[in-house]
Amino acid sequence: MNDSSDLPPDLPRLRTLETWLILTLDRVQRQIADAERQEQERQRAVAARPPAPAWLLELGLNRDAPPVYIHEGHCHMAGKRAHGITRAEALRWLASGVAAYSHCRADTVLSFLDG
Repeated sequence: MNDSSDLPPDLPRLRTLETWLILTLDRVQRQIADAERQEQERQRAVAARPPAPAWLLELGLNRDAPPVYIHEGHCHMAGKRAHGITRAEALRWLASGVAAYSHCRADTVLSFLDG
């Protein structure tokens, strides 16, 4: 059974409605294509992101200040002045007296024994 009670009865208005629906469908399809393109770009950006460093060296407040902490790479307490370093560098900094941060205990994770 075809229920057409909600549609106009005459051909001119039906054609107008058809045109409007075609134009609206085209707009929706373009919006879908844009959203899909944006999602693909987001996924490419995530895939291209370099891996997080395993270790972080947190620098002092000014450029002449010595480094202040060694963090594990995932430590959320590392500040904006921290940058990635290798395991060997982390061990060297610990040996030179830079402290491991008390939250992530990078020295324990690195099996670093002082002295």
